[in-house]
Amino acid sequence: MELTYAELSSPGPIRENNEDFVAFWEPQTLEEKRSHGAVAALADGVGGLQRGEVASRMAVETSLASFRDAPEGKTPQQLITQMFNAANLAVYDKSMENHGRSRMATTLCLAVFRNDEVVVGNVGDSRVYLVHMGEIRQLSTDHSYVGMQQKFGLISEQDAKTSEHRSVLTRSVGHDPMIRVDVESATVAKGDRVVLCSDGLYTHVADKEIADIVTRLSPAQACRQLVALAESRGTDDNLSVQVVQVNDIEKMSYYRGLPVYHEPTAQAAPTTGYELRPGQTLDDRFFIEETISRSGMATIFKATDRTTRETVALKVPFMEFESDPGFFSRFEREEEIGLSLQHTYILRFIPVEHKSRPYIVTEYLRGYTLAHLLNSVCPMPEKDALRIASRTCDALAYMHEHGVVHRDLKPQNIMVCYDGTIRILDFGIAKAAEGRRITFTGFTPAVGTPDYMAPEQVRGKRGDERTDIYSLGAMLYEMVVGVPPFSGENENLFVVMNARVTGDPVAPRKRNPDVSPQVEEIILHAMEREPGRRYASAASMKAELDKPDGVQLAGRCDRLQAPAPWKQSGKKALWYALAVGVMVVIFILLLLMIMHRGPAH
Repeated sequence: MELTYAELSSPGPIRENNEDFVAFWEPQTLEEKRSHGAVAALADGVGGLQRGEVASRMAVETSLASFRDAPEGKTPQQLITQMFNAANLAVYDKSMENHGRSRMATTLCLAVFRNDEVVVGNVGDSRVYLVHMGEIRQLSTDHSYVGMQQKFGLISEQDAKTSEHRSVLTRSVGHDPMIRVDVESATVAKGDRVVLCSDGLYTHVADKEIADIVTRLSPAQACRQLVALAESRGTDDNLSVQVVQVNDIEKMSYYRGLPVYHEPTAQAAPTTGYELRPGQTLDDRFFIEETISRSGMATIFKATDRTTRETVALKVPFMEFESDPGFFSRFEREEEIGLSLQHTYILRFIPVEHKSRPYIVTEYLRGYTLAHLLNSVCPMPEKDALRIASRTCDALAYMHEHGVVHRDLKPQNIMVCYDGTIRILDFGIAKAAEGRRITFTGFTPAVGTPDYMAPEQVRGKRGDERTDIYSLGAMLYEMVVGVPPFSGENENLFVVMNARVTGDPVAPRKRNPDVSPQVEEIILHAMEREPGRRYASAASMKAELDKPDGVQLAGRCDRLQAPAPWKQSGKKALWYALAVGVMVVIFILLLLMIMHRGPAH
């Protein structure tokens, strides 16, 4: 692929320093261009933290170094993941110096050009566009709070550009030691342009204007024109833009989906009796692209279904759990329930007839969990919280009609998707009508999280549809108040569990006066301690979520009871008894050892 590249980065008309950084690299020889490709990188330092300019420069330079030093044979998608991981750790480690008092972060978008495609990776709200025959298409996804609001239809694109939440990111490079990257690819043709730009530019220049300018002008002229246009419209931010023009694409044929000049790919490793890794193929069907996450029991992979060409997610348990009857029963039950549910707001499970080992296949979702969102914006604007809760009610009503109770609703199990929908995830401890009972011993957060558990769950009961309603009320409480219902200082697991059994949460409006009385009433109605006093159905709760102005105030906030204090005297006595018992056992063991050895000779 032959490219013409230009860039321009400016502090803008108001700011003195430039926290953006851009760079481009491509090899010199044809063979290296074929095997490696070229890469453009743009980063916008997070201004709310310290040293944004250090973070952006480090992210770009580390990414390019990782790209240049990568061995041959890696796909562009694998390179993107590798580059982001390297950049994220570099920025995170640097920000942890001086005991974490110099926190910094940045956005980062990368575009890898190889053969006849561009592969884009993005974290943050900088953008990558493809302009083809005058038409523009955004390849990246904005990881910003207003981006989520737009997808949900809560605000317009124009309102998003002036929103007070415009600078609130839901993902950034360097904020956490682990990073999640969105990767997209597109086929390019001769004459196409790829544009990378920071939010300081695209918030003042419309997409159609970007397309028109880069189509009419050379890359260098287009960069100057775009920056000048944004400055003339009063931008108060740094401005950065890169334009990559595709001059020509080398003609090539493909063999088994690969360019003929590539080295043949190694034969896939067997897929039974070992832990899967990216680059391998499961059951000669699912090509593992990357690892999404790992829990204590399973790994979730992003994969390509070679039968349908669909991107999917694979949940594969660790080998040591595959032979555990209890775990296998739960895993099998999760898939059974998931396959029985078909709803827009419930994770879609994909049936697979022949498997060499236990695993679950689902749709691959682009977005972030509600828990992740609450880390960035908490409390949320009330109308946003109501919209998410209403859509969750939609899914719950469908589930309950089909005899399924989730029993583990929490922000970590609600995915907020980029297309403006949500998904309920994780049916590991769900209960289905006429289904076999699954028994769990002990208590762990994985089988019911204390912050969102209903009182009847704490008492050891299985719960019903009203259990899910209580959990949704607890989530709505956190969304609009900013903290979970029974949060407080020095509270342990047992204190939290005891509180919801013996009392009620603090009234939402006492913690956040901005909460409306009607929404407070909805929350407290859903979180009644006695199941019979809660909403009778998810549908009835949804009706009030959709029309909060019509909610009748019943004075629930005036009848709340403080939780009874957790009594630890019995607990202390148990510890004393245990300590004495251990001492007695040790004394007896020592005595037996002495008697066994007998007198010294």
